[in-house]
Amino acid sequence: MTISGLVYNADLQLMHRMDKLHLEYPFAGARMLRSMLRREGHSIGRRHTRTLMRKMGITALYRKPSTSRRHPAHPVYPYLLKNLKIERSNHVWAADITYIPMKRGFVICVS
Repeated sequence: MTISGLVYNADLQLMHRMDKLHLEYPFAGARMLRSMLRREGHSIGRRHTRTLMRKMGITALYRKPSTSRRHPAHPVYPYLLKNLKIERSNHVWAADITYIPMKRGFVICVS
């Protein structure tokens, strides 16, 4: 436990062990490290593990999703409203389709 920046001896021992575990399992996050420490007999929770990880500056290393990368084969369509001056109502329309997951299938909301 930490109070105003002070680190207790028990936390220093935990941080030392967490550092060794992180070097061995760099993909382990707070939950996995907590489970490993509990198997070794330490009494620690996930939030305290996360706090110590932040204090030490360690994070779980894993492959992040690459959802924002454009595929080179997909065409880029021009923005047709770029130079259009909208001066009256009903000149430009827009639509939004939202899929809401349900127990069996989806509900589609069009607005």
